[in-house]
Amino acid sequence: MDGSGTAGHDEGWRVMGRRTVRGAVVAAVLCAVVGMGAGPGAGTEAVAAPDAYAYDFAEGAQAVEGAASTTDAVGLEPGGTYRSTLPVNGRIYFRLALDATSNAYVSATAVPRQGTTVSSSDGVRVAVQDADARSCSYDSTRFGASRSPHPVAAWASRATDGETTGCQAAGTYYVVVDRIDSAGSSSDNWELELTYVSEPGLANKAATTPPASPESWDSASPDPLAGDAVRREGGAGFATAVAVGQGVWQDDITPGGTLFYRVPVDWGQQLHAVAELGSSSAASSGGSQYVSSALVMSLYNPARGYVDDKALVYDGRQRSAALDPLPPVAYANRYGVGDPLSEMRFAGSYYLVVHLAEQVTERFGAGPYGLTLRVQVSGTAQDAPGYLGQSVPRDTFAVTEQDRAAAGGWTSGVVAGGTGADGADGNGGGGDAAMQVVAVSGIGAGSVLVLGLGLWTVVARRRAERA
Repeated sequence: MDGSGTAGHDEGWRVMGRRTVRGAVVAAVLCAVVGMGAGPGAGTEAVAAPDAYAYDFAEGAQAVEGAASTTDAVGLEPGGTYRSTLPVNGRIYFRLALDATSNAYVSATAVPRQGTTVSSSDGVRVAVQDADARSCSYDSTRFGASRSPHPVAAWASRATDGETTGCQAAGTYYVVVDRIDSAGSSSDNWELELTYVSEPGLANKAATTPPASPESWDSASPDPLAGDAVRREGGAGFATAVAVGQGVWQDDITPGGTLFYRVPVDWGQQLHAVAELGSSSAASSGGSQYVSSALVMSLYNPARGYVDDKALVYDGRQRSAALDPLPPVAYANRYGVGDPLSEMRFAGSYYLVVHLAEQVTERFGAGPYGLTLRVQVSGTAQDAPGYLGQSVPRDTFAVTEQDRAAAGGWTSGVVAGGTGADGADGNGGGGDAAMQVVAVSGIGAGSVLVLGLGLWTVVARRRAERA
């Protein structure tokens, strides 16, 4: 059950799983350097296959083994990111040491291998329990009608600002992670990424009834943004989610693939998002072939808590899906009932996770397919609530100037139009910072390669002269 066996492989070869020319360039450079380091005669043994999980686990995530009993549960630390495994029909435990003032949020992202069999009801369930097995909260997320394996996350919390008195005392608590399986699903292990975020209490916390959640808010959907799209390549995990702000963004997505984006949303602001899947040359005129829930766009909050999702049916012709209207971000939303109101409880980076079902290949080919995101952030940013201290990790529930700059456009000096989160023109993805890294790495690797070839040539000539 220890995830350390595959962590090194994933980190070392994560770049090999990229689906674009950029990824191919990086992979080619790495292969050249690795092959050179292995020495003549190593052949193809030095080249590793792409990771079958196709997910970017957080760099430096600590490998932990989930326990089969609370007695042996490993402790998690605030701000920590962990990697583990979740066996078939499995239940694993982790331990928390909590004070009496802060709120604790633990999210578990389950990552099945690509190509495995899952049902619509399969998924992951997370709960936080006290020492007497009373649940503080629980949540589950499932793969849904697409029946396509992809990363799904669920969260649970221990809150000290609720109306109930349970689970508010300092002490030992347990995180319970369950794998939800059905008959006929694949039995191999799922990889698991865990995060633990701590939110401080309020300085002026009322001793009586919590403030009421908003009873009314602007639930009208704005007209989707028009105009030219800016190229922005999505990340392959929560940790590598690419920042996007207000604007029209474009990418490519392949069947079975999942793209991650993060949108800074401040206190008092509303998020609107539309995903469009481009037409296919294999589309039939009558639309007789189709895939149900072909594209799924899911929204997660800054603590990686599930908020909402929207799916579209694809028949090879262009289709779109828009998230239902979301309330403005407010601290008091946590006292509301049901999704998505209670999940829009803090500011920070909200994650748009877009998955294209594997079944699209069977109907319309392997792609890639054009993806367009139309993102709008409306409303004036408001002051944060009076927290007693800082969240752990710091600024998890805040929007910084760096967040706004990253969402508006890359600072590579190549302007490609687009609109930033503040309405100003942003830089495009065509000359982004990632390509600067690739360029520098490529130059460095190329120099090493030329130097290596030169040295081999000199050695060969000297050997020939001695012979």
